[in-house]
Amino acid sequence: MNATAMALVGYIGWGIALVLGIAVQRTVVSLSRHRPINTFRVDGTDISPFGERLCRAHANWYESFPALGGLLLLALATGNTAITETLAYVLLLSRIVQSSIHLYSTSLLAGLFRFSFFFVQIVIAVYWALQFVARFTD
Repeated sequence: MNATAMALVGYIGWGIALVLGIAVQRTVVSLSRHRPINTFRVDGTDISPFGERLCRAHANWYESFPALGGLLLLALATGNTAITETLAYVLLLSRIVQSSIHLYSTSLLAGLFRFSFFFVQIVIAVYWALQFVARFTD
């Protein structure tokens, strides 16, 4: 499997890991506090600060998926993985680090670091998008 496909699988896997984290946390709270599983707030604010960060990290993941995952899928679907191969793992690692920082802290310093890893993803996405435009308009 090439780097583009592996990065896509890794990106999807990371999203699954985040949602499983939410599910486990809510199950534990539901069982230990005898709280109905269908009463949790979608943003996680009714569980803990970590629960809120976990829900927000997951939301950040799915908000970025159409652009980032879409570009990886476009490369695979059109046979243009040469565009994405060199930076695919950088994109995935940047996403995982961004989410991990978000899970750890929301301090100003953590926010600056988190943004820098998000910025890397955006720069890569813009670069790839421009490469696709050039490829498809030749």
